[in-house]
Amino acid sequence: MTEEPDPLPLSALQHWAYCPRQCGLIHLEQAFDDNLHTLRGQAVHKQVDQPGMEIRKGLRVERALPVWHDTLGLIGKTDVVEFEPDGSPYPVEYKHGSRHKAADIAAADDLQLAAQALCLEAMSGHPVPEGAIFYASSKRRRVVPISTELRQQVADTAAAIRTMLTGGTLPPPTTDERRCKGCSLRDRCQPEAWRQMHTGVDVRARLFDPEL
Repeated sequence: MTEEPDPLPLSALQHWAYCPRQCGLIHLEQAFDDNLHTLRGQAVHKQVDQPGMEIRKGLRVERALPVWHDTLGLIGKTDVVEFEPDGSPYPVEYKHGSRHKAADIAAADDLQLAAQALCLEAMSGHPVPEGAIFYASSKRRRVVPISTELRQQVADTAAAIRTMLTGGTLPPPTTDERRCKGCSLRDRCQPEAWRQMHTGVDVRARLFDPEL
């Protein structure tokens, strides 16, 4: 009998969507450092990290609710889930900053929210057609439809992460300097050194080519 792999934390999907190398450093090499962005994120999550329940505007609101999906092999914890009177769940993920994030970074947040939605569907038996990202700086929500494409992306991303963990190979860094600049693992990742090492091979070879 083959041993089932350990479930993936939901946060790994967001890390992979932001940068596969970041995901590898955290979940393969167990490395993590804080910077201003991560500390702000931790401050935001202090509001919802303590498990609890309240009734708000006719909704049952659960904080820090554990969730899982056996088929996809996912496990984690939601920030907030609002339950309708019929038991239908509505996940709300808390993020620092405002709604005006770059599209690729917002897409990473959407993927994490979609993974929560799939877990809640599997656990509750109710469909979860949408959720929301709550941004602390603007105190506004952005509604995220849990589309067919986003659902497939959750499954594909989970499979890619498992392939990385099984192979034990750290992915290359992103080519997006903007994302590198905001990453707390930049000093560990050394994206500039990696690029020089992997793009400088041809340059060195040309230096010793007598025909050039």
